[in-house]
Amino acid sequence: MKFSEAWLREYVDPALTTEELVEQLTMAGLEVEGFEPVAGDFEGVIVAEILQVEAHPDADKLRVCEVNTGAGTVQVVCGAPNVEAGGKYPLATVGARLDDMKIKKAKLRGVQSFGMLCSERELGISENHEGLLQLPADAVIGESVRDALGLDDMIIEVDLTPNRSDCLGMLGLVRETAALNDLTSHFPHPEPVPPAIDDVFPVLVDCPAECPRYVGRVIRGVNVNVPTPFWMIERLRRSGVRSIDPVVDVTNYVMLELGQPMHAFDLARLSDGIRVRMSAPGEQITLLDGSDLELLPDTMLITDARGPVAMAGVMGGAGSGIGEATVDLFLESAFFAPIAIAGRARDYGMATDAAHRFERGVDWRLQSGAIERATALLLEITGGEPGPVAETVAAQALPAVPEVTLRSDRVARMLGIAVDDPAIESMLCRLGFDVAAAGADAWRVTVPSHRFDVSIEEDLVEEIARVFGYNNLPVSVPRTALAMAEMPEGVLDLDRIKDHMVSRAYQEVITYSFVDADMQAKMDPENEPIGLSNPLSADLAFMRTSQWPGLVRALMHNLNRQHSRVRLFETGLRFLRPPNQQDLKLDEVRQEKIISGIVAGSRQSEGWANDGKPLDFFDVKGDLESLFALTGDAASFSFGRGDHPALHPGQTAFVSRDGEEMGVIGQLHPALIADFDVGGDIYLFELNLTRLCERRIPAASVLSRQPEIRRDIALIVPLDVSADELTRAVQSAAGDLLTNLKLFDVYQGKGIDPTRKSLALGLTFQHASRTLTLDEINDCVDAVVGLLTREFGASLRI
Repeated sequence: MKFSEAWLREYVDPALTTEELVEQLTMAGLEVEGFEPVAGDFEGVIVAEILQVEAHPDADKLRVCEVNTGAGTVQVVCGAPNVEAGGKYPLATVGARLDDMKIKKAKLRGVQSFGMLCSERELGISENHEGLLQLPADAVIGESVRDALGLDDMIIEVDLTPNRSDCLGMLGLVRETAALNDLTSHFPHPEPVPPAIDDVFPVLVDCPAECPRYVGRVIRGVNVNVPTPFWMIERLRRSGVRSIDPVVDVTNYVMLELGQPMHAFDLARLSDGIRVRMSAPGEQITLLDGSDLELLPDTMLITDARGPVAMAGVMGGAGSGIGEATVDLFLESAFFAPIAIAGRARDYGMATDAAHRFERGVDWRLQSGAIERATALLLEITGGEPGPVAETVAAQALPAVPEVTLRSDRVARMLGIAVDDPAIESMLCRLGFDVAAAGADAWRVTVPSHRFDVSIEEDLVEEIARVFGYNNLPVSVPRTALAMAEMPEGVLDLDRIKDHMVSRAYQEVITYSFVDADMQAKMDPENEPIGLSNPLSADLAFMRTSQWPGLVRALMHNLNRQHSRVRLFETGLRFLRPPNQQDLKLDEVRQEKIISGIVAGSRQSEGWANDGKPLDFFDVKGDLESLFALTGDAASFSFGRGDHPALHPGQTAFVSRDGEEMGVIGQLHPALIADFDVGGDIYLFELNLTRLCERRIPAASVLSRQPEIRRDIALIVPLDVSADELTRAVQSAAGDLLTNLKLFDVYQGKGIDPTRKSLALGLTFQHASRTLTLDEINDCVDAVVGLLTREFGASLRI
């Protein structure tokens, strides 16, 4: 929000420089983004009146003007299209300075010119250079333009946080400045304007919860073709608002002055009364900016008998706007509940000053005062006869008036300094709070209607800190007893897991927890996602049930930018809906910690010694096995044949720990690869992070000094027998003497039944305290072969 420093100082004038005022507002929580002069650096520019205008004898676009400077007349050559006799304009006299340019006598096409008539751009007021700056008719000829227009002023821009909507008007800024400097403001309170006619336009509110108060007034016989006073145009301009016509200018001015958005309708273009209601399916409206909109559900409207005439709290409709033929007005001033307006303008791709204020909250007691203030200004500028102020109010739907108990010891404890009780009362009263005693060293504080952000005791302590001055609070180093963080040996640290993934050439990514419904359905169709009530956008409308949608998007982003070898992983949460439950509360959402990864490209990075072959399923499986080894219990993990709708039917495996399923690994389904339009194979995995972080506590064991004995056996088994099943059976049959087991060869082809395969196993035997005998080894091998023959139909390959 922009405001004029001179306008502020008209009502409260602290003994501060501009820089000190800006610093004070920033430290009080009203952060100032910047400030700049209203006009450029110039001197010697005066108010001049054009007495006579004649055509230049040798130039069609130039005029020769006789100019009254107040001390005589001079001749000035001017090319502005709007110069005319009787008008008053800025004149840079001979010797004047405009920034770095000094005005001298000149001869333009053979005609002498003693000075330069100026536009807004030449005075540094704006970039407008279409014509001369027209000065008010009552401007004193010969007076400095800087004094006549009050150009020794600063435009200050504040960046207000959403909780400080009370300062979105000059009233709030004056109140804040007066409170910070312990001054009395001279802000004028709107005085009632007595009605001159009895005309009332009927109003019906169908949605009182969204519109608890609606105030309207009829004004007849206005002249909208009179010019807006120059002082009002200047205040609007310095606040970043363009002048349009006197009626619109007045409503904008009241919004800037009081913080209450208003709207004026052409009464002749309204039919049978105003009705405030929610939109119906398929309704349309044409707004003042010319845009045609199809209204979304739950959009609050101002309507008449013919249909919508305004989008409540956002923008008026073109069909009832003010025009040159407008004679009668219907003024509107309403309180719309912030929740009913919040986000509505953004839903339609708009941003308006009214919506900006309503969605943050306006003073719900201000509407009648705003009507009275606007009426007084309109009668002064456009004339007319006002009717009575008509108010439609649903008292039960208006915001409650909070009462908060404040204790002086609580203030001292939170601020680290004891503030005198009279000082606390004074600060709160200056901010508009009603303070009453509530026992010893305590107060019952009634929150004013303009402060939506104060509801608890800590809010009041913050107000005291702001006014007292953060710089005046003592600085102390906090003390606390620090306890050594627990590092249980039975838990694998997450940072250790991340470090290991990075050592395997993976890069950690963080993707959105909100995903697109279409992508979610492709990657995890078996889990119904949880939708968001108020999503940021259509492609972030659901909570993820898997990290794969985000990882696939990240992979595609990298592949599209010529990164041919991509390895990504992510740790975080997925959000699951409880079984057979549609209506959810927040605490019923099941959250699971997971780690996921996606891999594409070559097995090794590019290099002269690397073959550049693409990676396969077993490369990713090897990465996971190395990760499992960190737990000290790699044997508890196993891979089993699996099936997942997003993965290739023949290259998918479930990951289990101690027989309990904890994740899945596999190749992305060919149909999805074609759908995503990415070349090459893509592999993914997803694991339960809680199970993965379970670590076996290390224990010391004695190393045997006895010799190892190895026996290799080759077995022919059916194709559907997995190596994991086979090795587990071998370990159970061989007993404790088996210290190592390796699968070192897999063969299918010539000499082997096409329905079977050959697996070669290396078995290493050792005893802790003695040398094993040949008979013991043979017995173990026989037991292994016998079990495999019975369980899997295995036979020795000779």
